[in-house]
Amino acid sequence: MPGTRIIASGHYVPEDIVTNHDLAQLIDTTDEWIQSHTGIKERRVSLQGENTSDLATKAAQIALQRANLSPEKLAFIIVTTFTPDGLAPSTAALVQRNLGATNAWGYDLSTACAGFVFGLSTADKFLQSGSGEYGLVIAAEVNSKMMDFKDRASTVFFGDGAGAVVLQADSNGQQVVREELHTVGNDHVVHSGRVMPLQSLSADNYPKIDAFAQEGRLVYQEVTGLIPEHIKAFLQKDYLQPDDIDYYIVHQANLRIIEKIAENLQQPIEKFICNVQQYGNSSSAGIAMAFDQLNQRENLSGKKVLLTGFGAGFTYGSLLLNL
Repeated sequence: MPGTRIIASGHYVPEDIVTNHDLAQLIDTTDEWIQSHTGIKERRVSLQGENTSDLATKAAQIALQRANLSPEKLAFIIVTTFTPDGLAPSTAALVQRNLGATNAWGYDLSTACAGFVFGLSTADKFLQSGSGEYGLVIAAEVNSKMMDFKDRASTVFFGDGAGAVVLQADSNGQQVVREELHTVGNDHVVHSGRVMPLQSLSADNYPKIDAFAQEGRLVYQEVTGLIPEHIKAFLQKDYLQPDDIDYYIVHQANLRIIEKIAENLQQPIEKFICNVQQYGNSSSAGIAMAFDQLNQRENLSGKKVLLTGFGAGFTYGSLLLNL
């Protein structure tokens, strides 16, 4: 049975930078408040008409170029997003067209901020089953288009971006050691894009969706209480301790959450790859982009990297890479 190997990665963010001072012109907040509560200094926002499929395509092109791989060799494309271009066609279908990946099938996977972990796990199973030699997983979000810019509790956190990895079936090794995925149905703490059913038949009926909303304090309590214990239990199943992991890449929710997870695991914050200070909370794209940043910065051969995602749904999970 073939294993799965990551052969290249890439990421892309929009050009426009929105600082905390910029947001303070729109809502009742300050740079000091945002940094003290979130650690975020700025974020990238798509203000030039780039939609989710555009960001995803550009991240994928970078990864494919680094892999020296023609798009025609891809067997499948999985896009993890909860800010798609639309419900149909899928964002993956648009990326497939944009890349010219004529032999690839594709679909979107929606598990919010945990998306990249779920997508990587899914792609690994396809490659192990013999569904093709090469696959592409992209996490892409344009969170800005879902924001209510009067809602300070949500707007100050989020940014836009995309990250991608190219995977290859490889009979000589398996880089994906194991994953563990969980879902706890809960639409109260975080929700976005809800479409309400009709109450009556009327000529003025038209689909309406709601903006992103979250209960920030509940999110913090839920994540910092659950995720460190989840990580410890996950590692113990492979007879590992937190000290055995070389790098942690957790959802880039905000810097304070990441710091609390590191503290609870008794791990130095230097082992946690962070981009939330410059990119904001980019939902499922944050882990993918952070992996690429680490991958470009260091030789990861022989390193153990733990990816842990958590987000709306409530979905969470971890995936261990032995590179």
